[in-house]
Amino acid sequence: MMLQQPATKYTAFEPIDLPQRTWPNQVITQPPVWLSTDLRDGNQALIEPMSIARKLRLFRTLVDIGFKEIEVGFPAASQTEFSFIRHLIEQNLVPDDVTLQILTPAREALIRRSFEAVQGAKQAIVHVYNATAPTFRQVVFNLDKAGTIQLATEAAKLIKHLAIAHPETQWRFQYSPEVFTSTELPFAREICNAVLNIWQPTAAAKAIINLPASVEVATPNVFADQVEWMHQNLDYRESVVLCVHPHNDRGCSVAAAELAQMAGAERVEGCLFGNGERTGNVDLVTLAMNLYTQGISPGLDFSRIDEIVRIAEDCTQLPVHPRHPYAGELVFTAFSGSHQDAIKKGFAVRQPQDRWAVPYLPMDPADVGRSYESVVRVNSQSGKGGIAFLLEKDYGVQLPRKLQIEFSQIVQKSVDISGQEMTAANIWEIFQAEYLRSISPFQYLSHQSTELENGRSQLAIQLSTQPEHPALTLSGAGNGPVDAFINALNAEFSGRFGEIEIRHYEQRSLTQGSNSQAIALIEIATRQGTTYGIGIHVNIVAASFNAIISALNRNAIASESTKSQTNLAAIGN
Repeated sequence: MMLQQPATKYTAFEPIDLPQRTWPNQVITQPPVWLSTDLRDGNQALIEPMSIARKLRLFRTLVDIGFKEIEVGFPAASQTEFSFIRHLIEQNLVPDDVTLQILTPAREALIRRSFEAVQGAKQAIVHVYNATAPTFRQVVFNLDKAGTIQLATEAAKLIKHLAIAHPETQWRFQYSPEVFTSTELPFAREICNAVLNIWQPTAAAKAIINLPASVEVATPNVFADQVEWMHQNLDYRESVVLCVHPHNDRGCSVAAAELAQMAGAERVEGCLFGNGERTGNVDLVTLAMNLYTQGISPGLDFSRIDEIVRIAEDCTQLPVHPRHPYAGELVFTAFSGSHQDAIKKGFAVRQPQDRWAVPYLPMDPADVGRSYESVVRVNSQSGKGGIAFLLEKDYGVQLPRKLQIEFSQIVQKSVDISGQEMTAANIWEIFQAEYLRSISPFQYLSHQSTELENGRSQLAIQLSTQPEHPALTLSGAGNGPVDAFINALNAEFSGRFGEIEIRHYEQRSLTQGSNSQAIALIEIATRQGTTYGIGIHVNIVAASFNAIISALNRNAIASESTKSQTNLAAIGN
């Protein structure tokens, strides 16, 4: 049960005394050095550890993405990881510009086993660590500060000795004061400096000091203070690559990694999609794409994000959440009507040369290989904008605002009945049934047009009024074919409809090329009210006539429905 007074059990993390902190005024202008730890099963905490085949598939994916430093395992902890590393090296599967990293605790036997795993590699990073936080020193290892430093320095000496014995490999060394975030800063500096004194790094052969948030214990600004304190006080600073390895216990690892870079960190370790033990490591996809949306090339390529998601899920057996930033199935999707309307308007005004500025879309989904099909999806929460967006994007149909409102109400009725999401194909089927397939009471069959000397048009139009009745031929003249058709209809059906008037008319091409189709959208007014009709045909005149007939048929149906409702009301009274 949660405590009413948690302060009786938990202690707030004390702020760092860093009055001259500079990181709040810094701006990230370049990507960090990236290190993927995806292949370390212990770090991933997988229910089903990866086989060598899965590890190899994920390794190739990481290389394709652009990672140049990849932690390929904890070879002393697992025979599978040891065998996988040997397979990479013996089969010459590591590109020349990629450096393998291995992880080992500060224990002699484990360090020697780790060196065996990478024997023959062109270049390798040996990453050694030991826990330095008070709780670990006192409870887990029963060591004082001196004993903790001795453990680290003895490991550093052995690593340097073994590296000298294998000059065929270009070695680099990395040290982590594990649980750095809970370690007293002066002691963290002391133990890191002790290790550096043994390795004697230079600007040409830098060591890596990694500051892991093994457990995230404070807000990201506190972590940034810790990193900047080390950045300002560490010896050999010009010969050290300062690295961070944030975990996500408080859900702040991305922010912590970004602020840490502002505080002096030059390298970041993490996993694709934030995988890792407990709540995970920092999410390298989010971190990299955050840079990308600020106009900074991250040096990693996520152009085929869906494929990367599938491979990661298959290899790790861990799902990527549908709301995961940049990679989730639904992150570029709008169901809300107001969001859809804003997105539609953003796309409508956007020019190819414009900087990206589409409402609700922080980046162009196409940049990560997503089509625009998933941007707008229609359910019971959607509005006219989303429906109109799908019609225009997939079928080239642009609806005027009034018709958008009308058609969205028709679609919503269907959604309410089915309770299901509507695809673009579903919407197109409803659109055709409502506007394009109505043949009662009228169906346009054909026409003949004659241009008169005064510029007017003379028409002879054939209509079908009932399937069992012979075709009806109408005649009319007007200032153009559409005007002539309306005059012919008024001459024949004024008693039924009153005076038919055109209130709105527009036409455009739906497709390009010799087989292009035209669409006509017409709003007519009769004594029963105003109604829209739509016609599509390879001939624009025929499309216009079909649109008029579509409007008349819908007007007649609406009129009959009104009469039926009136009669029912009268019976009820």
